[in-house]
Amino acid sequence: MSPHPLPLDGITVVAVEQAVAAPFATRQLADLGARVIKIERPDGGDFARGYDTAARGLASHFVWCNRGKESLAIDLKDPRGLAVVRRLVAGADVFVQNLAQGAAARLGLDAATLCAAHPRLVAVDISGYGADGPYAHKRAYDMLVQCEAGLVSVTGTPGQPVKAGVPAADIAAAMYAFSGVLAALLRRATTGLGGPVEISMLEALTEWMGHPLHLRMHGGETPARTGLAHPVIAPYDAFETADGEHLLLSVQNDREWRRLTEQVLGRPALADDPDFATNTARTAHRERTDAVVAEALATLTAKEALAGLDAAGIACARLNTVADVAAHPQLATRDRWREVESPVGALRAMLPPITLPGGAEPRMGAVPALGEHTEALLRAAGMTDEQTAELRRDGVIA
Repeated sequence: MSPHPLPLDGITVVAVEQAVAAPFATRQLADLGARVIKIERPDGGDFARGYDTAARGLASHFVWCNRGKESLAIDLKDPRGLAVVRRLVAGADVFVQNLAQGAAARLGLDAATLCAAHPRLVAVDISGYGADGPYAHKRAYDMLVQCEAGLVSVTGTPGQPVKAGVPAADIAAAMYAFSGVLAALLRRATTGLGGPVEISMLEALTEWMGHPLHLRMHGGETPARTGLAHPVIAPYDAFETADGEHLLLSVQNDREWRRLTEQVLGRPALADDPDFATNTARTAHRERTDAVVAEALATLTAKEALAGLDAAGIACARLNTVADVAAHPQLATRDRWREVESPVGALRAMLPPITLPGGAEPRMGAVPALGEHTEALLRAAGMTDEQTAELRRDGVIA
């Protein structure tokens, strides 16, 4: 029996995109079967191509966000280039852009303009702060939005706020753009109409601030920055083992604390000690609580500590490095790694987290070279070889 086709087979996406937010959104669409045509500047392309050279000469950000796409390198400031893109949009199902605020509108490529001309089109505008308001035209790089959304204020240690180690604002906006496209396509299937989709990085990341934000808005105290510890649960932190590794453990209730004292700490009397018997007491005496746990784990290797904690039913985890994650036994056992083609050969990549049992495997296509598909796309758009040669000679395409 043949597997079910990928859910976005037959969907065409045109994207005027750069950096992370829009490219990561459209990569999700490509993985699920959509044809994604990536519009890039002819003089260097998406500037994320130049972030680093870690992936055997290619930029790690670009490899991560742009597999499975066709690259059309064309100058949108030239009327001939803009006409080509408009022709491609007319035949597309989805359009996505994350240009600087106002730039798409000046080109007539904003969602409202395109959807008015093409009622079945789903058109996505991704911006930093939204189309209006006092922040609409501010620059909105990921770390800036992490600051504005308050994520930095609740991340780090008591003495040092820090940003997230991944581009959280970009990723949040990308995933809401991705789900917004899917919702709009579902609506189109029932109504025949596409329509605009608007995504703001600030609003996406503020939604992710749900717990501390709602706690503060509804009368509570803003959670303190506590590093790896939990502000209201103890023990909940990382502890060093005898072989120098670090393990994080979390005791969620008093029953778990009793099991920890009896089966791992070897101090069952602490389960009934008034200073430790309840989470409120353990949190009030956090330093003493943590010291007891640290003393016990310091006598065990990481392997021994994990075995004991797991046997006692205590939540725990290694503090893995990025290299550890790339070799994680759970990912290996579940066969989550594949190879993706690129201009420098095959590169390792993880299968998308969306698994559709019984369906075709996600389409993890090649990472494109700049302008790799320009001539083929222009030919498909009806341009002759002579017209293409003229555009190349004038620097309109690459």
